[in-house]
Amino acid sequence: MKDERKSAPVLRFNGFFDAWELRKLSQVAEFNPKSILPAEFEYVDLESVVGTTMISHRTEKKANAPSRAQRLAKKGDVFYQTVRPYQKNNYLFDLTHDNYVFSTGYAQIRPNIYSYFLLNCMQEDNFVKKVLDRSTGTSYPSINSNDLADIEIKVPKKSEEQQKIGQFFKQLDNTIALHQRKLDTLKQMKKGFLQQMFPENEEKVPKVRFADFEEEWAMCKLGASVESIGTGSSSFSSGVLKSGTTPYEVLGSTSVISYDNDFDYSGDFVLTARVGANAGKLYKHSGDVKISDNTVYIQSSELDFIFSLLDRSDLKRLSFGTGQPLIKASELKNLILAFPTNRKEKAKIGKLFSKFDDTIALHQQRLEQLKTLKKGYLQNMFI
Repeated sequence: MKDERKSAPVLRFNGFFDAWELRKLSQVAEFNPKSILPAEFEYVDLESVVGTTMISHRTEKKANAPSRAQRLAKKGDVFYQTVRPYQKNNYLFDLTHDNYVFSTGYAQIRPNIYSYFLLNCMQEDNFVKKVLDRSTGTSYPSINSNDLADIEIKVPKKSEEQQKIGQFFKQLDNTIALHQRKLDTLKQMKKGFLQQMFPENEEKVPKVRFADFEEEWAMCKLGASVESIGTGSSSFSSGVLKSGTTPYEVLGSTSVISYDNDFDYSGDFVLTARVGANAGKLYKHSGDVKISDNTVYIQSSELDFIFSLLDRSDLKRLSFGTGQPLIKASELKNLILAFPTNRKEKAKIGKLFSKFDDTIALHQQRLEQLKTLKKGYLQNMFI
């Protein structure tokens, strides 16, 4: 918890020295202003905003619209998610359109201070804690607008400082949104290539393939096309860190989970959880390793191709059970899939999708770095 007696943030733009002032939200904004809805509008529900970005909306006619469609947006309004506020799915309406209506699951806040300053003040962890302290419910905590309006925040006296802070975070949010769009585009491109570069159903050739390859693909059992398929059976101690005496990785259902002084398996592996929510979710790893008993592995010298083939095949569809989905090594062995008969074609396909995965991972890493950077600035540029 931050020291409530502080009157200035840790980080501040040059030229500002005044102490910040304590204000209730009701003193710096109007809550849920009354409005008359248009006959037709774009409806924004609680699933339409992720982070500080609107990802969707849908056209509704007033006569048939959901009863929660009540809050007509005006440029500069902040919409604060009152249900599960820890998700921080809050949106500043910066459009000039006059036909967007938000769900009553949002508190509509019309600031008389700089809107982008207020939005980011309300994204800061200390503010979210204040909201949760006043919320009711456990699984789905929620706060009503009156209790939200009663929360106190600290605000710069000068509007110029509010604007500088708000603009800084606006630019940072725009950068994050740009990287998110690039990441989403790459994932969609990969998905499209996966659909086009592997044969559909009983087809013998894919729709798109590299030049100089004309042979039909062959339907084969996965177990006959790789070195081995099995369930891990290694014994190990959990939570051991890597050291000179414990250099070997222990592979779990989604990643490395420990280290050991010995190994049981050696080679290139595609792995997935045997049981649970991650059953069917793939990752790959190479080297001398141990493998846990909750992990199914496919060992293959054609690692990148097999990974992309199984990624395309969506192993989650093989899992069964509701509470605890399960994937069996025996089922994977008998899975019939289409394989190129030319090893060079396999290699080219594997290399292409490996590059996709590496590029996606880099963009994902950069995106996480930006989000971490924003979190640090939020902690240090607000009180």
